[in-house]
Amino acid sequence: MPKVLIADSLSPRAVDIFKTRGIEVDVKTGLKPDEIKAIIGDYDGLAVRSATKVTADVIAAAGKLKVIGRAGIGVDTVDVPAATQAGIVVMNTPFGNSITTAEHAIALMFALARQIPQADRSTHAGKWEKSKFMGVEVTGKTLGIIGCGNIGSIVAERAVGLRMKVAAFDPFLSADRAKALGVEKVDLDELFARADFITLHTPLTNETRDLLNAAAFAKMKKGVRIINCARGGLLVEADLKVALCSGQVAAVALDVFAVEPAKENALFGMENVVVTPHLGASTNEAQENVALQIAEQISDFLLDGAVMNAVNVPSVSADEAPRLSPYMRLAEQLGSLAGQLLTAGIKGVTVEFHGEASTINTRPVTAAALTGLLKHALEEVNMVSAPVVAKERNIQIAELKRDTAVDYHTLLSLTVETDAGAQTFQGTLVGNTLPRIVKLGNVPLEAELGQHMLFIRNLDKPGFIGALGGLLGDADVNIATFHLGRTAPGAEAVLLTEVDQPILAALLEKVRKLPQVVEARALEF
Repeated sequence: MPKVLIADSLSPRAVDIFKTRGIEVDVKTGLKPDEIKAIIGDYDGLAVRSATKVTADVIAAAGKLKVIGRAGIGVDTVDVPAATQAGIVVMNTPFGNSITTAEHAIALMFALARQIPQADRSTHAGKWEKSKFMGVEVTGKTLGIIGCGNIGSIVAERAVGLRMKVAAFDPFLSADRAKALGVEKVDLDELFARADFITLHTPLTNETRDLLNAAAFAKMKKGVRIINCARGGLLVEADLKVALCSGQVAAVALDVFAVEPAKENALFGMENVVVTPHLGASTNEAQENVALQIAEQISDFLLDGAVMNAVNVPSVSADEAPRLSPYMRLAEQLGSLAGQLLTAGIKGVTVEFHGEASTINTRPVTAAALTGLLKHALEEVNMVSAPVVAKERNIQIAELKRDTAVDYHTLLSLTVETDAGAQTFQGTLVGNTLPRIVKLGNVPLEAELGQHMLFIRNLDKPGFIGALGGLLGDADVNIATFHLGRTAPGAEAVLLTEVDQPILAALLEKVRKLPQVVEARALEF
């Protein structure tokens, strides 16, 4: 009989699900890391929320552990790479608390508009300061939504119902999806200039970290009100305090912070700051939903081998895995490459399987490509949910199989249609195991992708490579691999180089200022 440890508080109904399905379950909450390490070796499954930290040390002590289930979206408290290396499936419940989080953002928007927390404190103190708390209506105001995915789209629908004008910034939001939601798709600067309220609903990535900083606040309409129920690292708290003190930002409501638990913060005590202790998912309904979902998912996996909402492994049978695994790695790399290079809204995705690739089970490979494509903008995306997320966003998915491949014995081709046109990314397998990129757009280029990559489109002119190498050398950045491609001598060229450490923003800006550079991006794989 499989055995599961519930290490955080979950609904009693989750315990009932395990027992009903014949799984032994222990509920032991509030354990310290050493206490978990001492007992984890007895369990096949572990169910957690956000309190328990599943570290590499805990995983190393978990000799029998097969699955970790997170009742919620974020898995930042789980060392996913360590779990993957140990062969442990990590699951989450990406959609169970979406409505709850969206409603909390709307509640905080009203709290800012009518100064409800401040008025409550004043009235409790017997002051009756009616004239002090003059509010603003939300009707007719413009709400700027940064990140219009699962939660952001629910906020958009509620705001439209409140007769607000909604402007959304999301590189993955297609024109058709925006129209269906009743929102206007805009670029970030336009959103800053127009929005009376701004709400954040984007994951924390290299691209979005510190998105709202001093420069961003300066571009906003004076007196803007900001709500953040997403991730604390999306805004620079010190810059926000300056903007609040100057009146550039009239008020802010924060449910998340750069450091949590937030026992101390420079924004605490400010009259125009409303704060809550990460309550976005804290409703009875949401906690019930995610608890029941994770109990069912863990049970399905331990009893039947079914994988649902896994963040680190694909949904593939044991027989297919050895053959499909390299194709899925290649597909995710192609998708990740496209997702980091394309900024326009996605309308459609076509995955073509040429030669040997046309004989495999294509569905999980396509799911891998979609996961790579969407994961840089949507943290809840995984192998299972990616096709659903794409469908919800009206992204049309197509698969084509061709028996022959012109230049390679096996070839994957990923074409992404965006509002700005279509781009194609191609790759093959060396020795049927090692992924290689072989084409970017119309530029042939053979490259192996590493963890930290620098992508450049440049004019093919003498001296460019030397200038780039000198710039990286001066920054003490070591080059691991170097791949070049061009359509013709003197035409536009493409460069992909692997480096031994992340490319910092300051260095990337220097690269972009090189005379021959058309575009430069730091990529992570």
